[in-house]
Amino acid sequence: MKLDMTRQIFTDIMETGIVIDIEAAGPNPGTYSMLSLGACTLKQPQHTFYIELQPVTKVQDVEAMQVHSLDFEALRTQGLPPAVAMQQFEAWLNSVIPAEMQPLFIAFNAPFDWMFVADYFQRYLGRNPFGHKALDIKAFYMGLKGVAWEDTSHQVISQAYGHKTSLSHHARRDAIDEAELFRLILADAGKVE
Repeated sequence: MKLDMTRQIFTDIMETGIVIDIEAAGPNPGTYSMLSLGACTLKQPQHTFYIELQPVTKVQDVEAMQVHSLDFEALRTQGLPPAVAMQQFEAWLNSVIPAEMQPLFIAFNAPFDWMFVADYFQRYLGRNPFGHKALDIKAFYMGLKGVAWEDTSHQVISQAYGHKTSLSHHARRDAIDEAELFRLILADAGKVE
């Protein structure tokens, strides 16, 4: 009975899992802007999504901006207004997730990405299709392997699975890489093939 229940849980994760990565102008959505959002389905064949957004504040953290190299000033005119961006993201979610199911937010260091996505959905659409939950790849690996939090960096986990160890800091590419890595972790857990 418990094995059947576990299989169903992992089947649901594969069916509804959306791996997300964002790039931002700084460490929190109250002060800084989300500048890009990439997503992909966990399930194969993989469907992807990518948008770049107009900044909503002028505040920038120098370190954050150096990580992703997005052009803050160009995004002011070329990025999508946040409300339009989030409407497009929600429409994409509705097109890739079965109507009777809720998408499951999955990310590598999910608290960071989730706080921006949840804030933008609530602020600009008044709703969040993911609800108030997210699955963190780092925490999942920590529980699976019984390792310390310090041993859950992207580089450490990637090396353990012979996967690409560096991230591009392009939101769609990183979401795809993180989905590939999470599928390896799930296979290691013996839950998916």
